[in-house]
Amino acid sequence: MSAADDTAGSDEVDLRPLSPFDTLRRWWGPPRTYQLTRWLILRLLGVLYLSAFLGLVLQGLPLLGSHGLTPIASYLSAARVVGVGFWKLPSLFWIDATDGTLQLAAYAGVALSAAVVLGFANLPILFALWVLYSSFVHLGQDWFSFGWEIQLLETGFLCAFLAPPLDPRPLPARRPPRVVIVLLLWVVFRLMLGAGLIKMRGDPCWRELTCLDWHFESQPIPNPLSPGFHFLPHSVHAFGVLYNHLCELILPWFLLAPRRLRVAAGVLLFGFQGTLILSGNLAFLNWLTLVPILACFDDDFLRWLLPRRARGWLDRRPTAAEPARGHQIAAGALAALVAVLSLEPIGNLLSSHQAMNRSFDRFALVNTYGAFGSVGEQRDELIIEGTRDAVVGEATSWQAYELPCKPGDPLRRPCVLGPYHYRLDWLMWFAAMGTPDQYPWAVHLIAKLLEGDPSVRPLLARDPFPDAPPRFIRVERYRYRFAGYGEDAWWKRERIGEWLEPIAADDPRLDAFLRAYGWR
Repeated sequence: MSAADDTAGSDEVDLRPLSPFDTLRRWWGPPRTYQLTRWLILRLLGVLYLSAFLGLVLQGLPLLGSHGLTPIASYLSAARVVGVGFWKLPSLFWIDATDGTLQLAAYAGVALSAAVVLGFANLPILFALWVLYSSFVHLGQDWFSFGWEIQLLETGFLCAFLAPPLDPRPLPARRPPRVVIVLLLWVVFRLMLGAGLIKMRGDPCWRELTCLDWHFESQPIPNPLSPGFHFLPHSVHAFGVLYNHLCELILPWFLLAPRRLRVAAGVLLFGFQGTLILSGNLAFLNWLTLVPILACFDDDFLRWLLPRRARGWLDRRPTAAEPARGHQIAAGALAALVAVLSLEPIGNLLSSHQAMNRSFDRFALVNTYGAFGSVGEQRDELIIEGTRDAVVGEATSWQAYELPCKPGDPLRRPCVLGPYHYRLDWLMWFAAMGTPDQYPWAVHLIAKLLEGDPSVRPLLARDPFPDAPPRFIRVERYRYRFAGYGEDAWWKRERIGEWLEPIAADDPRLDAFLRAYGWR
């Protein structure tokens, strides 16, 4: 028998040592496709962009317009005086910040977002959305100071490279670059771990498992289900805190694990965000966090969830090709940029003085995140009241203004908000913890109500003086608690003090205050 015959039929064994890349591929699992994943990610991102830009259409001018509470044009003028320019505050509105331009940008965002929701998305469309929204974020002042604003910018920028370079169809002929999927998982890792660490380093109630005993009542804007969560037994609340720690401190590490563990972590994280959506109104924070979490799920997993007819339709489609070489090179360059920009966020995660929701680069491409490092045990609300009485006294009759979602009338049912965001309602929750000097825009709001300025009416749910403004306005601070089961009201409240004493439009102190901020 020849040597050839001796070896015929035997399996050839590759005795070469595994390279680090081979080991990583074996650990991560075989290459997967993400066509359906991309479809879901871009559709949900489109919904969130649409919600954000609709908010700008409806609230942009009352907040940021020439007659708004904090005009962008005035902000830019002050920035120029101190030598701040585009590279410090990158925005298209350096070119023009008139009301017409602000509205044009908001409506353009709505149109492009709607196209993405309907299934048409490519790099130019998503890049245009990112440029438009970042123009508002960088000049939006207090109204855009929330962590989800920079989170939308980071996520939106990555998704521009997830989308096809030109082909806008819902299921284009080429697959997305896998490296962008990895970058989205990197966003989830920092989001979850940052939120978990800020809690463990912050309020002791997270370590004592008591934070949820009052969180549902004291959170910025509760929803109709929040009382039900609030009145659950302490043991359930304690379990909820433990589940929070599991999702934010342990599961992020499973994003680096083999496929089955990665998918399991994604399912648990998805459910965690769903619970947060059900229990309160956190604007579009939790909806936005679902976007990168979807990167945990590949096409095989998503196909398993589809009905048989949909799977059959997908099976009849031509197999998608690998990304074009230029797209892969661009995605690789993006990964290198993210790696460099991640150094400071990683340092922040490791720091005992961890910052929460902060950008480390001018364009907010790689950020650090966190939420509820401290949880208040009490809920204070500011109630704006006006009167037409010529003189204020004990017999004065006061009538209250109402905002769309902020607790006010104890009989009014809490609203369902997310992913839409009422910015004034949210910031009034913060203002109740401070003073008028710390929240000057609130005093500007009072001045506009005293003048009967129609520009702020879109921000209100109820104006008790629609025909003529009141003579005086005051702001009272109340402490709110959920009413118990069977009560006619949703809230119980008690007055705890005066936030702003009764003031009239012709009060010289009000005039001096507004002039100090360039608002008069």
